[in-house]
Amino acid sequence: MSLTSWFKWNEPPRRMSQRSPTEMVVETLMMELDWQIKEAEKQQRDRENEYRKIKTGVDYSWLISYQKHSYDISPGERLQLEDLCSKICPSYCGPVIIRFRQLIAEYEPEATEVSRLFRSALHDVIEKMKEEEAANKLARQWNTKHKTSLSLTNFRSRSRISPFSSDIKTISEDVERGTDPTRRVWSMPEFRSTRDY
Repeated sequence: MSLTSWFKWNEPPRRMSQRSPTEMVVETLMMELDWQIKEAEKQQRDRENEYRKIKTGVDYSWLISYQKHSYDISPGERLQLEDLCSKICPSYCGPVIIRFRQLIAEYEPEATEVSRLFRSALHDVIEKMKEEEAANKLARQWNTKHKTSLSLTNFRSRSRISPFSSDIKTISEDVERGTDPTRRVWSMPEFRSTRDY
C-alpha cells in the first residue's frame, strides 16, 4: 500500500472543467424544456382530476399516486433540439426562454406537444438572429461606404451647378434664330464658376 494515497494534499487541486458558453446555453434550454414538460403533465393531471371531480361529484385525488415523470422525448428528437440549441448565441438564451414561455401560456399544450413549441421558439429566435446579423452587416457596409463618400463631400469645388438659370440656351431658341447649336449637350445642367456669381 503506497503512502501517496494517504497524502492527497500533495496533489495539485483539480479544476472543474471549463464549459463553453454553447454547452451552457444547450444545458439551460434543455432544462427549461424538461421543466415545461413536467409542468404540462402536472396541468394535464389537474385538468383530468377536475373533470373527474365534476363528473363523479367526489374527490378521490388524495388516493391517487402519480408517476413522477411519465413522458420523455425520444433520443433522436432530443439530439435535434440540442443541435438547434447549439446555434443559439448566449445573449439570445433569455429571448428563447421568454418566447417559449409565451407559446406555452398561449396554447396550454399537452406534454407531447411541448417539444414542438420549443422547436418553434428556437426557429423564431434563430431567424431573428439571422435578420439582426444581416442588418448589422449592412450597417457596417453602409458605414464604410458612407465614410468614403463623406470624404468626397468635404471637397469643395469652385464650380456650381445651376440647372434653372434664366440665361440657359435651348435648342428651340437656336432653331428660331436659325443658328447652329453649340457643342453643349442640352440635357446637362450648366456649370459656372463661383466668380460668375
